[in-house]
Amino acid sequence: MYTKTSVATVAEAYLELLASRGIKYFFGNSGTDFAPIIEAFAKRDAEDNHAIVPITVPHEITAVAMAHGYTMVTGKPQVVMVHVIVGTANALGGIINASRARVPMFFTAGRTPLTEQGPVGTRDLGIHWAQESFDQGAMVREFVKWDYELRLASQLETVVDRALAIAQSEPFGPVYLTLPREVLAEDMTTFQYAQPSRIKGASATVPDAAAVEKAAKAIAAARNPIAVVQSLGRQPQAVEALVELAETIGLPVIEQWHTHVNFPQDHFLHAGYDPLQYLQEADLILVIEADAPWFPRFSEPPPETSVIQIGLDPLFSDYPLRGFASDITLSGIPRLTLLALKEALQLIGLDAAEVNSRCERWRQRHVTQRKSWQANTQALQDSHPIDMGWVSACIGQRLDDRTIVINEYTLDTTATCFTRPGTYFRHSPAASLGWGLGAALGAKLARPGHKVICCVGDGAYMFGVPVAVHHVSQAYQLPVLFIIFNNGYWNASRQTAFNYAPDGYAARAKSVPLCEIKPSLEYEKICQAAGGYGRRVEKAEELPEAIDQALAVIESENRQALLNVICR
Repeated sequence: MYTKTSVATVAEAYLELLASRGIKYFFGNSGTDFAPIIEAFAKRDAEDNHAIVPITVPHEITAVAMAHGYTMVTGKPQVVMVHVIVGTANALGGIINASRARVPMFFTAGRTPLTEQGPVGTRDLGIHWAQESFDQGAMVREFVKWDYELRLASQLETVVDRALAIAQSEPFGPVYLTLPREVLAEDMTTFQYAQPSRIKGASATVPDAAAVEKAAKAIAAARNPIAVVQSLGRQPQAVEALVELAETIGLPVIEQWHTHVNFPQDHFLHAGYDPLQYLQEADLILVIEADAPWFPRFSEPPPETSVIQIGLDPLFSDYPLRGFASDITLSGIPRLTLLALKEALQLIGLDAAEVNSRCERWRQRHVTQRKSWQANTQALQDSHPIDMGWVSACIGQRLDDRTIVINEYTLDTTATCFTRPGTYFRHSPAASLGWGLGAALGAKLARPGHKVICCVGDGAYMFGVPVAVHHVSQAYQLPVLFIIFNNGYWNASRQTAFNYAPDGYAARAKSVPLCEIKPSLEYEKICQAAGGYGRRVEKAEELPEAIDQALAVIESENRQALLNVICR
């Protein structure tokens, strides 16, 4: 079926096509290359056509993070557009995040005008010469699945549909399209396009039956299997499949550097977040959507331990160096792979007494581990300065199924209890900092009926371009609670230096070079400047009430809130 509509320019046709393909938001950080797009949006607004909504974002880091956050929650890719090569450069860290997190995104940029004179849209400013590169796509090519430059109006439907289909073919990821101003400004009278698109993303795949059977036999023979998982929860339905498999065989699940809720934290087979303590006793390890299942510098499994890697791209072919063993490699949609393994194990038959014994053993270990976590947390409630574990516990006590937590480094999940997929998201393994603030806005845009809490350190807060973030929160009524775990330094850099030289000069120094963020700013006032609620918290006993007050502001007053929590 085809749809035909009246348009005046390629830019108008482009927006019409994006709307027809389900794109709801256009996150833009504009420049001189946007003129035809701006005019096209103005015309749609005058005609009361709001099928695609432009979101003005004052920094590229925030724009990309918002699109990332929205898609992370909904699974639906959106469009980002930035200004030529300079905007692309500013956005690159966010694109690396999306790439490593397998988040589909239609990332676009203008291109400096192709011509020096002649057509509408030709060069007319001094910047239009210096802003041209020989290969604009080269800047992002390693971290996008596809890139192209729109050259002709007649290509529009093919190019857009191909971009969206590739972005949404597993493994998902961003794509990049550049848009010359002359092409966008080109005259059109009508635009006809297929509805729905005739180019679809690739369908899901599963490992072949022989590989599944081989893996199932190895699992059935194991006496102490464990699973290490990182980002399975990117597909929420896969979590239940893992629960079913774990219960079938008595399989403890460890979430290593987890980016999503991969397994209910209150389930008796949830074995915590550190696989190192289990590696020596395990005789089989299922590595499920985990790029670094353990850190070989500290510990690794014995050579005789079998390793089965499961994932969309279980060997992470886009990583230059990754040497984790994989005796059996199962490539495909993880949910389907896990279900296939469960069915194969049921056909093989398991020793029920052994499974029950294993389940009981891990149930007891789970209880002991949780009691230890609770005791550790309770010991922190009178700490001064406030301990980050106590901040995490106070947040954890206020979680429910309609709360989404965005964590950029600082929240301690041993002090919380996440049980539902889609309620917890951590930064990409690439960790280009500054993601959390914008991702929280995107999550709130996607789920306006949910509370969104963003946990960041003071360093990550500064990386996140807070003025742009607080502006967007106010402008588009996206009330988020931002909690800064303010310890006055970049802890990752500081701790790495201490690990590198435990008895070195940095470990003994009163002031650690290149790690301290001092003087500490009154970050709460940045939020206040954008009409939000801001508060500095220095005493542990004040923290529960402060969080309650901030949550009341975002829910009852529809305003953003920020707590600047002074931590150690």
